[in-house]
Amino acid sequence: MATARELRRRIRSIKNIAKVTGALEAVSASKVRRAQSQALASRAYTEAAYDVLRDLAAFHTEGLDHPLLNERPERRRIMIILFTSDRGLAGPYNVNVTRHAIRFAEESGVEVRYITVGRKGRDILLRRGDYVEAEFTGLPGTPSVMDVAPVNQAAVNDFLTGEVDEVNLVYTKFVNTLQQVPVVERLLPLRPRPEDVEQVQEEIGDLRPVFSFEPNAEAVLEEILPRFTEVLLYQALLEALASEHSARMVAMRNATENANALVEELTLRFNKARQLAITSEMLDIVGGAEALRQKL
Repeated sequence: MATARELRRRIRSIKNIAKVTGALEAVSASKVRRAQSQALASRAYTEAAYDVLRDLAAFHTEGLDHPLLNERPERRRIMIILFTSDRGLAGPYNVNVTRHAIRFAEESGVEVRYITVGRKGRDILLRRGDYVEAEFTGLPGTPSVMDVAPVNQAAVNDFLTGEVDEVNLVYTKFVNTLQQVPVVERLLPLRPRPEDVEQVQEEIGDLRPVFSFEPNAEAVLEEILPRFTEVLLYQALLEALASEHSARMVAMRNATENANALVEELTLRFNKARQLAITSEMLDIVGGAEALRQKL
């Protein structure tokens, strides 16, 4: 059984840990509000950009032709862009999204290359021996589209040169403070979901809009498609940041509550140990006094 001194030392250490986790929870709570507002605000823009591509695919009578839109006849090699955090203390956040990416890679049945955004995912993949082509760490807490431009350039170059036949995003989609869901989204080749195209065609019917490209369709697509991939990457990064801060806030709150509960339990054990020590000392005193009385 631990002595009162040992219990007092453990209580002091756990109280210090609770102060640290409480401070981290407060920091994450302030960050999650900003990250959440960014992620939710940019969703409308991302959906609008996606609608443009969907409408073009549904109603452009001459068909869309661009290297970023062309499906490959055979998938020989794919790329996964994995979004994790640079720091830990976020509960199962990093493990869940990395495991989701690994499961998707195994189910694809082809060679997989990774681009990692965040140290934690990179470390897990390297320990497994997976091929990490590039890594991006140290992104700002409030990122801009320019911060994902190098990631986008690396993915687009590999796709255009034929190094990979498909590029997918694996990140954690922010639902609310208590729920974040790992998802897989295809980035390249750019194609709207067939069911979305069919839905638009059914809603519009014969009222087909006419698209006019200036100076021509090729020049317009050459300009907007790389921007569109940047928008998708930027939205994935914002969703991942909001999920990261939410997961860390919840993890630190749970850690603080567990630490406080452990302090209460150890305090009870400490009081019992101190009471037992006092009782033992009193019995020794009474026993000594009784022995002296008998001698007298």
